[in-house]
Amino acid sequence: MDQLIVNRIGLPVEQTEQLAAGLNELLANYQVFYMNVRGFHWNIRGEKFFELHLKFEELYNDLLLKIDEVAERILTLGFRPLHAYSDYLAKAELHEVKDLSEGRACVEAIVEALQLLVAKQRKLLEQSEEAGDEATNSLMSDYVREQEKLLWMYSAYLG
Repeated sequence: MDQLIVNRIGLPVEQTEQLAAGLNELLANYQVFYMNVRGFHWNIRGEKFFELHLKFEELYNDLLLKIDEVAERILTLGFRPLHAYSDYLAKAELHEVKDLSEGRACVEAIVEALQLLVAKQRKLLEQSEEAGDEATNSLMSDYVREQEKLLWMYSAYLG
């Protein structure tokens, strides 16, 4: 019978390596999304300026916290988080959004990004459950719950 090799926090090394890779992909997407939302915040124009300017600020502040949590979770698992923007652009499925200032288009981009993030986090939920990684599982579960609500709210804005 083979002895299971575990890392310093008692999780299977092979499975945590896959989790860390998935978390790094998530981190890359979060970083691109963060910069997109900052751009929306800075460049929003029009009738809904005050409302959306504040909503976008709330969102990018939340994303900044999640970026840090994901990077620290990768470190806790014993791996290195990506930390160069060129790596983020290479790994992310989300793309940079430039020169967007119309509210509806910004919100549509946010909805698309949140849908992608929720799907990635659901996959990480499955992987973390298989690995017995309750901490990553809990983190992803919290993110999915929060972002499903955001999807509902931003979609309601779109009508």
